[in-house]
Amino acid sequence: MASVFEYAPAPESRSVVDIAPSYGLFIDGEFTDAADGKVFKTVSPSSEEVLAEVAQAGAADVDRAVKAARKAFEKWSALPGSERAKYLFRIARIIQERSRELAVLETLDNGKPIRETRDADLPLVAAHFFYYAGWADKLDHAGYGANPRPLGVAGQVIPWNFPLLMLAWKIAPALATGNTVVLKPAETTPLSALFFADICRQAGLPKGVVNILPGYGDAGAALVEHPDVNKVAFTGSTAVGKKIARHVAGTDKKVTLELGGKGANIVFDDAPIDQAVEGIVTGIFFNQGQVCCAGSRLLVQESIHDELLDSLKRRLSSLRLGDPLDKNTDIGAINSAEQLARITALAETGEAEGAERWSPACELPSSGYWFAPTLFTNVTQAHTVARDEIFGPVLSVLTFRTPDEAVAKANNSQYGLSAGIWTEKGSRILAVAGQLRAGVVWANTFNKFDPTSPFGGYKESGFGREGGRHGLEGYLDV
Repeated sequence: MASVFEYAPAPESRSVVDIAPSYGLFIDGEFTDAADGKVFKTVSPSSEEVLAEVAQAGAADVDRAVKAARKAFEKWSALPGSERAKYLFRIARIIQERSRELAVLETLDNGKPIRETRDADLPLVAAHFFYYAGWADKLDHAGYGANPRPLGVAGQVIPWNFPLLMLAWKIAPALATGNTVVLKPAETTPLSALFFADICRQAGLPKGVVNILPGYGDAGAALVEHPDVNKVAFTGSTAVGKKIARHVAGTDKKVTLELGGKGANIVFDDAPIDQAVEGIVTGIFFNQGQVCCAGSRLLVQESIHDELLDSLKRRLSSLRLGDPLDKNTDIGAINSAEQLARITALAETGEAEGAERWSPACELPSSGYWFAPTLFTNVTQAHTVARDEIFGPVLSVLTFRTPDEAVAKANNSQYGLSAGIWTEKGSRILAVAGQLRAGVVWANTFNKFDPTSPFGGYKESGFGREGGRHGLEGYLDV
């Protein structure tokens, strides 16, 4: 993108990661072929280069993995918490030691900039394992009564936007509480989960405690529906979450769902404009907007609308889109052709409905899946771009006059995952935050995460919490 500065390329080396031509499923501590021999290819979104061939799990493989996890559960759950903690600490340390390798791998397979995988994803992944290692021998003091018990086998299905981080969110509390795991990564980003399987072996984790099954939606459905799975944890689309909720209804399976969002980022007239602009950019353009809690609806007080939009457009014109492995890159590639098609269609719908579209001057690479950062102004609450989760680098701008109007517009959504408030008044932050129906509310910042803090939503954004002490409850019989 256009910039007053000229940046020399600063590529991270691909040589730090060794990607094998093919990978199997990870079941009972060993890599193995799928029962029916099926495979699929995983490609790099920035170049469409085939990275590896991966075994494709089916129902028979799910059954094998669940049986392995059930067999391992007896001994794993009987271990003292202090012993389970040792494995989690070991995994966390290995992740730190291999963080550069894993960051490059994640960037290649997902398309997000190396600065994000290196400086955000990997430190948080290690932090989650360290944090829950600390809980493993303190479950009696977690607030769930004396001697809370693990549930059994946890079936976990994770998305492609934060492959390794979502794995950590799911696996760390499950292992800390004494459960065993069968995890299905997204079909477009299986590699970091398979590398994690190798980390489990490197850490000496007992066989069968963690099983990794790359595959498509049919494998995820088979895992959710398996009669010997005691807990279902899903992060992904609201549509799939609803199907899972319908299936587990009437069963004794415990379930947590972290689904879609349409977060409101509210900027009041006393907010520090430059700081707010940085927060807006972080809120919607981090990971190309492919974040369930993205601040995709910007609510600006009318009196500062023009000033803030001018500043925001100047800032967007300085963002750099391109090679995700370049340390100067701000905006990477969209994860897949399918996701790019969805973003493109919704943006075209916004234009057709009368919203005003703007993007900075931007040259898109000739190969790969790319979408320029986009603003929509003159947006009303009736516009599709203000209602539907786009899951891309698209920001819809609305205005308000009073705090009550801001709250009403922010809450006028089927989602309830996140929100942000920008103002210099602490009293206003507390007053508005208390009225927002969102699981996470940030004040004068956005998209900040910590393993000690719970995360989750209301309404069609799902239920249950991940992270913090609250994240233990979903894996315990309380």
